[in-house]
Amino acid sequence: SRNYCVTTQFAFQENEIKLLTAEIERLKNFGCLGVSPSLEGLRDENAKLKYRLNFLKKSLQEERNKSTKSMININSCLQEIFGAAIQAAYPDLENPPLVVTPSQQPKFGDYQCNSAMGISQILLKTREQKVIPREIAEKIAKNIPANECIEKVEIAGPGFINVHLRKDFVSKQLRSLLINGVQPPAIGKRKKVVVDFSSPNIAKEMHVGHLRSTIIGESMCRLFEFAGYDVLRLNHLGDWGTQFGMLIAHLQDKFPDYLTVSPPIGDLQAFYKESKQRFDTEEEFKKRAYQCVVLLQSKNPDFIKAWNLICDVSRREFQKIYNCLDITIIERGESFYHEMMKDIVKEFEDKGFVQVDDGRKVVFVPGFPVPLTIVKSDGGYTYDTSDLAALKHRLCEEKGDILIYVVDSGQSVHFQTVFAAGQMIGWYDPKVTRVAHAAFGVVLGEDKKKFKTRSGDTVRLIDLLEEGLKRAMDKLKDKERDKVVLTPEELKAAQTSVAFGCIKYADLSHNRLNDYVFSFDKMLDDRGNTAAYLLYAFTRIRAIARLANIDEQMLRKAAGEEVLVLDHEKEWKLGKCILRFPEILQKILEDLLLHTLCDYLYELATTFTEFYDSCYCVEKDRQTGQIVKVNMWRLLLCEATAIVMAKGFDILGIKPVQRM
Repeated sequence: SRNYCVTTQFAFQENEIKLLTAEIERLKNFGCLGVSPSLEGLRDENAKLKYRLNFLKKSLQEERNKSTKSMININSCLQEIFGAAIQAAYPDLENPPLVVTPSQQPKFGDYQCNSAMGISQILLKTREQKVIPREIAEKIAKNIPANECIEKVEIAGPGFINVHLRKDFVSKQLRSLLINGVQPPAIGKRKKVVVDFSSPNIAKEMHVGHLRSTIIGESMCRLFEFAGYDVLRLNHLGDWGTQFGMLIAHLQDKFPDYLTVSPPIGDLQAFYKESKQRFDTEEEFKKRAYQCVVLLQSKNPDFIKAWNLICDVSRREFQKIYNCLDITIIERGESFYHEMMKDIVKEFEDKGFVQVDDGRKVVFVPGFPVPLTIVKSDGGYTYDTSDLAALKHRLCEEKGDILIYVVDSGQSVHFQTVFAAGQMIGWYDPKVTRVAHAAFGVVLGEDKKKFKTRSGDTVRLIDLLEEGLKRAMDKLKDKERDKVVLTPEELKAAQTSVAFGCIKYADLSHNRLNDYVFSFDKMLDDRGNTAAYLLYAFTRIRAIARLANIDEQMLRKAAGEEVLVLDHEKEWKLGKCILRFPEILQKILEDLLLHTLCDYLYELATTFTEFYDSCYCVEKDRQTGQIVKVNMWRLLLCEATAIVMAKGFDILGIKPVQRM
């Protein structure tokens, strides 16, 4: 009988191997291995088929080897099993509902299949058959194929199928995790993902509004990279446009020798404000600024140098932020797409999508009341034009299979319109290529209004990070970690870990679609669902084996020899929780909601605490404090918890420390 807990991704390749082998045999019968010139074509075809066959066999073996090391997604595994059972029970039913979820209470088993109620509704609507869900559930249960993960099923209530997992199956998966590390489930064809995030504007400082895009985008990239995708991280800088005319004109006046001596622009934000004030009040300056724009767009070398000088000052400031937050990103600003915009306009014109409205060239997209303006009345291009150019380049040149734009919710209608225009003109089919706007809410102050300084200015991101470092150190000193507990180097590492970890986690632990209140006091609290709590829990877990004088080599050896006993209810609960990690990641890959991972890590940490409070890992003599017994299988559960937490932290961009 087929084992439905083994992934079925190899079925297609195995079938192709069979077909290729049969084709080679057929060609042999044609005499294609002979030497007659008339059979040369057949010989070539045979060689190609043999090459393809060998390639497929090698590829299949590599995938099998990878699969044996990968963590199994138990939920997907159970969906396969129940999908087969429903198919066997109701072979004529098209697309029956398949609902498998973890049970909320131990008395209802480990997972539940809740498909019976949905099937009952379908039978009533499509066939006018009134069948109670409990009967359907019983029929499904009778058709469950042989497998290695289900111990037993029970029918409960109106038709819930409660699933109890086999302990030896869970133990085996935990052992594999300990031996092979946290390996993602195989994804099949390696797809390319393009993530557009951060995207500050040149000549303006990064502020708290850029925090969410930068943190969320980085974490999404880390997740897709871990899952095996080819990820391109793009920073769509605002580095082109009319504002550069006034900046260059002001640069020429303030630093006339800028071509030979690098101008000492210390505060670019102040420089920008000065130029904007002149632009608004001095008519002559305004005219010159427009002339500078024309010369810049015509690629005049002196003006390109001035533009580069201004961009370089901004880049250095942005990089300070990216270094603090451990962000990796490739700059590809609006200027990159400038030369493509003329062709974009022509393509829309050639296909009859362009209308002229009051001197502007606009594109109306069905279903959207506001058109895209692709050429302004003065002949200039717009954000709409550059975003269309970027979309086409990412689809047609970068060959992206998945495009993700991590931009605030205020841009939702704009991106929906741009994406719809891309479909309308035929750049992509949404059934084949996924193009998504991962929108997010704004950062609020504790007064529930947009986060501002006391003077009402936007909060500079660098100031926010420095304040985080200060508060993290204050918190560590309040706990007297600077006295004896930690060395100066460890204290510094803990400060950085807590400060930046807490800022990231406070953002990522909220549903990105909602606004969230920024509060240092809450994020640095070491109780509840915070990075401070999780980082401390992690260091405690790591310390258990160390204090028992068990090193990594001993743990690795034990993982290959020890049977993980899961007899205690808290051992069983922790073991199942650890193995839910692939399910969590799969869900986020689908909905791009990273708070699910934060909720899981918090659940894992609290489940571990329940286990640790109830199950002795290391037993000591009460009088002497000497270790009398080490329960190695429990230390292995500690290790499995720690390595899953470490990978979760890595995806969130949080750096744990060994001592805190």
